[in-house]
Amino acid sequence: MEVWRSKSFLVVAGLGVLLGGTTLAHDSPSLPRHTETVEEASGQAYGGYIGDRNFVISRGNGLHEFYFTRAIYSSWSRGYGRRGRGSWATDWPKADVQFLWGLKRLTNIDAYDFDNPVTLDNPDLRRYPFLYMLEVGAMQLTPPEVEGLRDYLTAGGFLFVDDFWGTYEWQVFEHEIYKVLPSHEIVELPLDHPLFSNFYVIEEILQVPNVGNGRSGYGTWEQDGYVPHVRAIFDDDGRLLVLINWNTDLGDAWEWAEDPWYPLTYSNFAYQMAVNAIIYAMSH
Repeated sequence: MEVWRSKSFLVVAGLGVLLGGTTLAHDSPSLPRHTETVEEASGQAYGGYIGDRNFVISRGNGLHEFYFTRAIYSSWSRGYGRRGRGSWATDWPKADVQFLWGLKRLTNIDAYDFDNPVTLDNPDLRRYPFLYMLEVGAMQLTPPEVEGLRDYLTAGGFLFVDDFWGTYEWQVFEHEIYKVLPSHEIVELPLDHPLFSNFYVIEEILQVPNVGNGRSGYGTWEQDGYVPHVRAIFDDDGRLLVLINWNTDLGDAWEWAEDPWYPLTYSNFAYQMAVNAIIYAMSH
């Protein structure tokens, strides 16, 4: 399996815990300061949608085996989320709910019908084995968020990352995820990995464009993100902790799957990737 490492950030050579516990150190990129914290996102900025930062699962009756859980995280960007909230809220809640409609039609998973955004420092995060995080090129995690996400992943959680593009956004994400998992490598996930064949057989990684590019046919890329990648982080025992979809926008394909002008090829692929990831996460 090919190991991927950003040379611009790597300042201590080595293979981390795989070769005796060496921790990789990374320089800090020059990032804007926080303009939104978790407290702002889950307090007044919520506009009453959830209100209490520790309030989870507010709708529907009974418990379900799967909740499409979206990570609320601190960022320096307001993004394109609901009512101008931070980048965590991009495409929310439509993408989440519309994906769930498809998931329930395509599989027999007992899924909760609604979106389920949860802060990274919420102790109830461990209740949900699958966590969706997007627009991570604007992410700036606070110490409680770093600790919360690390605890979640080491306890058995699975993180699915989506919708960030180009060199700069990769560097931001890499810097932030190495706060969480400092001794773990990021690797390319080969197409012969079981995740690509556990439900749908995926033989090619498509670049899924945002809705504007998809409708116009102008191009599928953003910034300098011309080639899509699926990368991964494993723990020392080979368990897949983080699945990273870079230079692609699966969330827009779920959100606009009903749009007759958005190409069906991209929506199909976006659903297939996420369904496979969920089944893999739920069965491992």
